[in-house]
Amino acid sequence: MEQTGASPSDRPQRRDSVPDANGRFLFKLFRRYYRSADIPMPDRFTRREFGFIPFGGTMQRHMAFPTQDGLQHFLAAKVPQHSYYSTAYYRRPSEQVMDDKEWMGAELIFDLDADHLAGSEGMTYSEMMVQIRKEMVALVDDYLYGDLGFSEDQVHICFSGGRGYHAHVRSDDILTLGTHERREIVDYISCAGLDLDWVFPVQRNALGTKTLPGGAVRASVHEYRLIPSGEEGGWKRKMRNALFTAVRDLETDPKGFMGKYPGVKSTKPTLENLARKLDAVEEGMFARNTMADLKKNEQDILIAAVGDIAPTLSSEIDKPVTPDIKRLIRLPGSLHGKTGLRVSPLTRDQLTDYDPLQSAVPEVYTDDSVRVTVRKPMSLRMLGEDMTLEGETEVPEYAAAFLVGRKYADVGWARDREGRLFRGPPAELGTFI
Repeated sequence: MEQTGASPSDRPQRRDSVPDANGRFLFKLFRRYYRSADIPMPDRFTRREFGFIPFGGTMQRHMAFPTQDGLQHFLAAKVPQHSYYSTAYYRRPSEQVMDDKEWMGAELIFDLDADHLAGSEGMTYSEMMVQIRKEMVALVDDYLYGDLGFSEDQVHICFSGGRGYHAHVRSDDILTLGTHERREIVDYISCAGLDLDWVFPVQRNALGTKTLPGGAVRASVHEYRLIPSGEEGGWKRKMRNALFTAVRDLETDPKGFMGKYPGVKSTKPTLENLARKLDAVEEGMFARNTMADLKKNEQDILIAAVGDIAPTLSSEIDKPVTPDIKRLIRLPGSLHGKTGLRVSPLTRDQLTDYDPLQSAVPEVYTDDSVRVTVRKPMSLRMLGEDMTLEGETEVPEYAAAFLVGRKYADVGWARDREGRLFRGPPAELGTFI
């Protein structure tokens, strides 16, 4: 995965290198953007650390800006390929040594990136973004607004500019949470260590006793699991709903049940008998919140199925990001150096059908034709235009920025790329950071 933040490092920076033709093309577009863009400042920006990666260079961090004009001037003059700011607030954000900055607190950050999606390597960019958007909607609605109870004005959503989304939670309640507490939130959201015996506790009722030969007494005990009530929240509510789903799936298709729930170990006759039984007892089971009408092996089948469902209800957040209280993350309003797209703040309503290839394209990009050589045949839909691309071709400038940034294409045609598009000396790029 592309790292959305950077861990503290005070090692010396390497000497910057001169960008190649692709880098020079993107640099010119980025320069045009930053000369006219109005970059929104993070809240309490004077307490934030900023970091930048120049074209052809390495990270420069430990920077601070006392005014918005100062940041705007820096971006227009230096034209970084990647721009970051700290999720933490510091008393002295420009100090070179992390401990000298004096940490004051940090936003609670959640990062979703498409490389965590199953099968992402076989998806197109657009397919990845549709799927990761669904994951972000679930994270925001089910966990941030739902289980954790944050309000809409506390959760700030942002398209990362690359292949995912960020959620920034700003609230006095979480400001000073440490790494351990934030990791517990990650564990909750990612379903780490969920104990189904806690969700569905075993109840034991004595039915009577029997005196055995020799005078020993044996108690007869009925063991059954309790079901969380419909009033429960959090994972208990999710698991009640999961149990309902498993019951309905078994009633509908007992023969295909083990194929859908690989954790279930049983036989088809047993599953078919259980399906018929559930059809008769299901309503009472959920009304009384108990599996008392089922045998132990029948209850075990349902618990195993619920265990298969549980991980699918978790959120595939980038686990190292949230506990990191000194993280650098993409600066909203800046450009992403690997796509040319804008890091874009969103409302929850905008997230529902957000398409970065339609909505995160900077307005300063034109539709003038640019020659590119596409590395592999592909299709692209961008700003309402469908493009089928292969080999040496011409595309609108806005598409060229994305194709070159994603390394789907190179600037110029292969036969004449050297020198036709960029005859100027590298010095025209200015002084790098």
